[in-house]
Amino acid sequence: MPVNLVATPAASLHPVPGARWGVTEAGIRKANRKDLAVLLLDEGASVGAVFTQNRFCAAPVQICRTHLASAANPKIRAMLINTGNANAGTGDEGLHRALSCCVALAHELHLAPGQILPFSTGVIMEPLPHERIVAGLPAALADAREDNWANAAESIMTTDTVAKAFSSRITLGGKVVTMTGIAKGAGMIRPNMATMLGFIVTDACVPQALMAQLAGELAEGSFNRITVDGDTSTNDSFVVVATNRAQHPPVTSLDSTDGRALRGAMLDLAKKLAQAIVRDGEGATKFITIEVEGGRTGAECRQVAYAIAHSPLVKTAFFASDPNLGRILAAVGYAGIADLDQTRITLFLDDVLVVKNGGRDVAYIETEGQRVMKQSEITVRVLLGRGQATDTVWTCDLSYDYVKINADYRS
Repeated sequence: MPVNLVATPAASLHPVPGARWGVTEAGIRKANRKDLAVLLLDEGASVGAVFTQNRFCAAPVQICRTHLASAANPKIRAMLINTGNANAGTGDEGLHRALSCCVALAHELHLAPGQILPFSTGVIMEPLPHERIVAGLPAALADAREDNWANAAESIMTTDTVAKAFSSRITLGGKVVTMTGIAKGAGMIRPNMATMLGFIVTDACVPQALMAQLAGELAEGSFNRITVDGDTSTNDSFVVVATNRAQHPPVTSLDSTDGRALRGAMLDLAKKLAQAIVRDGEGATKFITIEVEGGRTGAECRQVAYAIAHSPLVKTAFFASDPNLGRILAAVGYAGIADLDQTRITLFLDDVLVVKNGGRDVAYIETEGQRVMKQSEITVRVLLGRGQATDTVWTCDLSYDYVKINADYRS
């Protein structure tokens, strides 16, 4: 069961003017499930994206990068997302099949293929059943509407147990601005940018020149701060769209008053989506916040946080509610900080002081540690005593069900 996470009611997800989702059942891997979605954008939308740093990236990731980077490319007008098949590890044939889907959708919409961005998620190294995708396009397009966000969130799920979608509204220049986002992911999660997909659309007025910066900053503060199992997927993609339909003056800088307000609101939304992925981590029973303070740099803090978050010994101890907290200290020690002074280390488990000056605090009793470990949400706080930098990573425990889910993934 996901950790304190339920699907947002469809009625609570705000339509975004200028964007429509269409969803259908194409039978890509399994029958009787939503597995194909199209996102249609009105002319004039601005698009930015970040993708996996896995060098063995999937065919659709390669095509998206090409379509976004082409200087001669017209504005992006549609996105095509399938679940059930990652189209990764498929070589030139995978590229050909992904491109054929772009061509088919472009033909339906009277666009150029370069105006389409394709995305896939699912099993790696299996041929993409592109003929099923092409056959499903008319039904997906017929279903397209602005209030279809809940179905879109459901259609991109793989091992997710909860559809992940959130909305918010702010005021810019006296005008209401809407933003809604969806994401999928539960396993093979360490978005190192950025098997996760995320899409956030706003009707805010943002020029294309700012979109790459906006997407990068949102990813860095949200999806780049989560891990389930430390595996960076071949397909991770995070896309930010501004339809430019709101009536406020355009945001010309992310450091302007309106730019900071927009970025802050969109970052809050991105964090909700990112944390929902961890809460729905495969087999997860605990949601764990790891805060590292007192580093010389933020990168150093993240290095320590990820060492803790990726440790199977730490994660299984959390699953067992076992306050075997020396495992956390061991992870801090092997994180790779060569001149770390262990006598400066302090460790808290929620409100419980466990370690002071590198050793067990004289007042710490294990029953207090176990009390915290039994909670469904836990904060680990490590103070390095080296500087003023801080950073945070969100993760989950590692349970029996994680092994079961991944052992049975292709069955």
